[in-house]
Amino acid sequence: MFDPATLSYDANGLIPAIAQDHATGEVLMMAWMNAESVARTLESGRVTYWSRSRQAFWAKGETSGHVQRLVELRVDCDRDCLLLLVEQEGPACHTNRRSCFYTAVRGGAETEIMKPML
Repeated sequence: MFDPATLSYDANGLIPAIAQDHATGEVLMMAWMNAESVARTLESGRVTYWSRSRQAFWAKGETSGHVQRLVELRVDCDRDCLLLLVEQEGPACHTNRRSCFYTAVRGGAETEIMKPML
C-alpha cells in the first residue's frame, strides 16, 4: 500500500503536483500538496490540494464545479514531485482557461496563447 509519508516534502511539508490531462497529455496546472492532501486524493479520487495562501485544503472544483478526478498518481525519481493524470471538467485555471500555462514567451515578448473558455 502506498504511504504518502514516503515522499520527500519541502521544509513546509509540501510537494509540487503537476496536473496533466490523462487523455491528451496537456499540462493543466501546478499546485501544492501535503501528505494529508495526497491521502485525501487517493481515498476520494477527487484531487485535493493545499492552499498556501489560505492554509487550507481545497478539492479542485469545490466552488467552481471544474472538478479534477484522479486517473493515476505518479511519483518522480527523487520522490519530490508528483504528476497527477486527471480527468478535468471545464477549465483548470482560475482565469477560466483550460490550462494555467496560457502565456508563452516568443521572440522575447509575452504572448497570450489561450483565451478563457467562459
